[in-house]
Amino acid sequence: MSGGRILAVDFGSKNLGLAVSDPTGLIAQGLPTLKRTNRRADLVRLREIVEALGVERILVGHPVHLKGYAGERARQAARFADWLRRELRLPVELVDERLTSVEADNLLRERGASKSERKQARDRVAAALLLQTWLDQQARVGTAARTSGES
Repeated sequence: MSGGRILAVDFGSKNLGLAVSDPTGLIAQGLPTLKRTNRRADLVRLREIVEALGVERILVGHPVHLKGYAGERARQAARFADWLRRELRLPVELVDERLTSVEADNLLRERGASKSERKQARDRVAAALLLQTWLDQQARVGTAARTSGES
């Protein structure tokens, strides 16, 4: 990892759940959820975050159905990712996010969060889970590549 951070976005029509990696690319940390207003204002706020944190790549959650096909929400997320790629001129990758919101809700419930606390934190936690899963996969791929290169 080059030291640039990765921003994960849990895309929703009302909110954008956000998480960012540490500079080493090992740990995901949730950021405050952005309440969506309009595309221009959303872009201004996302650009500020990208610049302030030194983000070099963005992951957008792709809410495909359990059977793997893309419904309307997945198509909206793909259009959002394309728009971010054009506007921010950064690599933007769609990442399968099946069940991250359910997993986030369960995690928050296990930690004793009230219903209102869960609702408030769900998008942020879902983005952090999405990012952490991606970071862990990248680390495994890197480890496997180094291990196979040693033989």
